[in-house]
Amino acid sequence: MPGNMLSKGEVFVIDTDAASREQLSTALQQSAYDVICFADGASLLSEAKARMPACVLMALPPDRSGLDMLRRLREENCMAPVLVTSANGSIAMAVDAIKSGATDFIEKPFRTHDLVDRIDAAIDEFAQPGTSRQGWLPGCEPLTAREIDVLGHLAAGLTNKEIARRMHLSARTVEGYRAGILKKAGAKNVTDLLRRIFGQGSPTRV
Repeated sequence: MPGNMLSKGEVFVIDTDAASREQLSTALQQSAYDVICFADGASLLSEAKARMPACVLMALPPDRSGLDMLRRLREENCMAPVLVTSANGSIAMAVDAIKSGATDFIEKPFRTHDLVDRIDAAIDEFAQPGTSRQGWLPGCEPLTAREIDVLGHLAAGLTNKEIARRMHLSARTVEGYRAGILKKAGAKNVTDLLRRIFGQGSPTRV
C-alpha cells in the first residue's frame, strides 16, 4: 500500500495460483488495502482464528473444496464478508457458495478494478449497523433460509410446480418466494437474477 494512504482495512486473499495472488495483492494495495495472501485453506483458517480481516477474497478450486473451507470459516465465527471467485463457475456453484456463507460470487475472468469495487461495496454493507451477515448480493436485503432453498432449485432450472413437489409446498407458495427473491434483488426475472449473481449486472433496490 502506498505510504501516503490510510489503510481501508485488511483483506485475506486465498488462491492456489501465485501469479493471481500477486496480481490481486497489487491491485488491492493500490486501492489502500493491506493484504495477506494464502496458498491453502489451512493457513487462512489458522490466521482467521487470530485476527478478523475486513474482507476475504477466495478463489474456488475446481474440486469445490473451497466451499468446505467457506463453511469452516463461518463455523469458526469469521464473520467478515467473503467474496468467492471461480474460473469454472456454474449457476449451481454460485448458489452453493451463497448458501455456504459467501457474500458475493464473481466469475473469472474479471477486471481488477471491478473486483475492488465489489470488495468496497461488501465492506461498506457489512459495516452498516443492523446489517444481516447472511450471504447475498451486496446492497440487497438478505434472503431467508427458505428463499435460498427456492433459489437453488430455480438455478437448477426447475419449474414452480417441480419446486413445490420437492419442498412439499403449494405452487402458489413457491411463486410467492420467487417473487420475493426477485424483489429483493431488484431483478426483472430469474435469468436477470442469475446474471446478477455472476456479476454481469448491478443489483438495485426496489
